[in-house]
Amino acid sequence: MSRPQLHLGVFYTGVGQQYVWSDPGNIDHTTIDGTLEIARTLERGLFDAFFFGEGLRVRENRGRVLATDVAGRPDALTQLAALAGATTHIGLVATQNTTYNFPADLARRLSTLDLLSDGRAGWNIVTTDNAWTGANFRRGGWLDHDRRYDRATQFVEAAKAIWSSWADDAVAPDSAAANWATPGSIRAVERHTDLVDLTVVPTLPRSRQGRPVLFQAGDSPGGRDLAARHADVVFSANTEYDKAVAYATDIRRRLATYGRSPDSLRILPGASVILGATAAEATERAEWLRREQLTPQRAIGFLEQYWGKDLSAYDPHGPLPDIEPDAGELDPSRGTISIADRTGKLDRIRTWRELAEAKNLSIHGLVLAIHPQDRSFTGTPTHIADEWTHYIQTRAVDGFNITPHLLPATITDIVDLLIPELQTRGIYRTEYTSTTLRDHLDLPPL
Repeated sequence: MSRPQLHLGVFYTGVGQQYVWSDPGNIDHTTIDGTLEIARTLERGLFDAFFFGEGLRVRENRGRVLATDVAGRPDALTQLAALAGATTHIGLVATQNTTYNFPADLARRLSTLDLLSDGRAGWNIVTTDNAWTGANFRRGGWLDHDRRYDRATQFVEAAKAIWSSWADDAVAPDSAAANWATPGSIRAVERHTDLVDLTVVPTLPRSRQGRPVLFQAGDSPGGRDLAARHADVVFSANTEYDKAVAYATDIRRRLATYGRSPDSLRILPGASVILGATAAEATERAEWLRREQLTPQRAIGFLEQYWGKDLSAYDPHGPLPDIEPDAGELDPSRGTISIADRTGKLDRIRTWRELAEAKNLSIHGLVLAIHPQDRSFTGTPTHIADEWTHYIQTRAVDGFNITPHLLPATITDIVDLLIPELQTRGIYRTEYTSTTLRDHLDLPPL
């Protein structure tokens, strides 16, 4: 048996506090030149895929644009179409929402990218339940949270039917054929379910990889089931080793319930990488990064979300606000509040007051203390390569989806410093052996 190989992608969010836009070395994330520079570096590093996040609405704080975060992220499919002709191997993955798109339209746009890139397209399937995002669309917040995965499942099933409606030999091989399309080789698709209703004759043939590769972030029970039923690649937040093993075990068990083999799905947890020439240097960089991401100004904005009031007059290096918060529950408009966290804020604030008093924490100190640590691998290239080798050899993961905090620096460091160590250990490719994304990921043929 061949040795397991590590698969790597980069998730280019372009929004949120993880990207340190204030660093003078960072590229402008809205320019094609900057994006192309990253894509070419990824190809030099033999990465599987370049992922673009989706931003249907900018994040807000108390009804105003959250000014501390980058915004203005271009449409993912448009960006990736521009990259398709300027790259040769890297997979091109667009995050697209099943709640606010229509299956026939989105399937056609994704299929277009797959054809233009000669089989390198992927679709990162996401759902949205909140009315804050839905206000940008005709129906507003029309889909209840518990129904979003029902909609996603019906949506994906419709898209897969559309992509398989053209036979592999539908298009004539040469000009000597009597017809451009073989008669009977193109089937109409109908779906009449409670959340998807369509009748369509698909307009595009299949790409060389058959259809776009399906990616899905599955941590909730509904997300895990959707991934086990339909995804080719699944993301998760389970980067710590024991949690990664437990997650992989659960996902592979769910695969079996849908008649799928363990080899039919790749597990790529999201993670960041912080490298240093020494362990101490890497730790110092990690602490610098954390403080750049959670600045005093952002600490004030974070508490404003919970207090529901203007706290700009308070010193972030001073004690917690001495005023009581609004009684209303959390507004999800910052885009970072989970369903579970939208209630119980008064109890949470009470706990924070107790913690701040017990440890004599300032506003900034409290936010640093309560904010979850970044899911990062921190250390020397040798240390991280050894750690990743253990993950791969024990099948805890199939690779990682990297979220960079500095661009191009984070990617350049990984390509120049970490990847040679992975290649030395025999767990990372030394050249591309194919050009389609499905083949990069060693997924079974359709």
